Amino acid sequence: MNGFPKKLEKRLKDREDNMALRSLSEQAAVIDFASNDYIGFSSSKLIFDNTHKSLIEKGIHQNGATGSRLLSGNHPLYVETETMLTTFHNAEAALIFNSGYDANVGFFSSVPQRGDIILYDEFIHASIRDGIKMSNARSYKFNHNDIDDLKQRLQQTRENKKSSSEPLEVYVVTESVFSMDGDTPDLGAFSTFCKENKCQLIIDEAHATGVFGDNGVGLVQQLGLEDSVFARIHTFGKAMGCHGAAILGSSELKSYLVNFARSFIYTTGLPPHSLVTIQTALIELQTTLEIEKLKQNILFFQQKLEETKQRSLFIESNSAIHCCIISGNEKIKKIASQIQERGFDVKPILSPTVPDGKERLRFCLHSYNTKEELAEVLELLATFTKN
Repeated sequence: MNGFPKKLEKRLKDREDNMALRSLSEQAAVIDFASNDYIGFSSSKLIFDNTHKSLIEKGIHQNGATGSRLLSGNHPLYVETETMLTTFHNAEAALIFNSGYDANVGFFSSVPQRGDIILYDEFIHASIRDGIKMSNARSYKFNHNDIDDLKQRLQQTRENKKSSSEPLEVYVVTESVFSMDGDTPDLGAFSTFCKENKCQLIIDEAHATGVFGDNGVGLVQQLGLEDSVFARIHTFGKAMGCHGAAILGSSELKSYLVNFARSFIYTTGLPPHSLVTIQTALIELQTTLEIEKLKQNILFFQQKLEETKQRSLFIESNSAIHCCIISGNEKIKKIASQIQERGFDVKPILSPTVPDGKERLRFCLHSYNTKEELAEVLELLATFTKN
């Protein structure tokens, strides 16, 4: 067997030299400020037990999907779950994908066509970027949450396309809560802009699902913008504590994705257990008190930032994600390690995941974090940033 390729070896060495080499570590028994399990659903015994009970009652003892949904994997539970999602999210149609990554790659690689334009926020998630790279459309980024810059980008692209006889479709892409910043764009302004300029608006709701809106329906519904959004992406692996994702939109969009989204067509479907877990989590969202507990913890965390005079270090956020900017991979890793040694799982986010100089500590808040834990972790941060 030949040795490991030199080019790959160099890339790993470069990562190591920049203090940015990733590795897998075992889960430790620490206080959680790192996971996306915002309302504790991933470890909910009630959801676990109700899922098992539902499978038994339905007489389902099947472990796998057996194939793709277009072959043998389209279990009747898919229809049930997608119907529940359309009702819960006030949508015309829903199509379930195996993950948020699959949903975004499938959508952006197939929907925008050659001659179309994709305008995307510069901080958009990697899964959307990967889908865009696979698209035949032209793509341009705009400054983070900046409507004015978006307007300029749109004008420039339309000027450049004036000579073309092809019909031009423009897709504008943003997130309702950004995973690496925790902040939120003015979705109302984006909606108005897209209506006025005849653009198709796509919003990834991954970190808003289960956190914002009545019963955790998301920010789009909280703001009453369902009818002005071409596609919404909701994932189930964060606040809902299970697995998979769905794209919400028109019946025509669903039909198109079934026919052309390769990450949907060429993959084995989700097993029945995953589908019933999604159903159970949707039901639990409508009665749980955990969303309100999370909101109270977010408010408490913000108050403690003021009291400890650390507000200026943090990106403005009303979500469950709060990021403290501390430049430099080596420095941010050291502070994270010091906090972790005290039993708090706070993760450093390093470049190149975020821009160089914008390295950060990412605090994910949960309904199950106590007030004492929230206060102590900020006290530790204040201590270690002064050293």
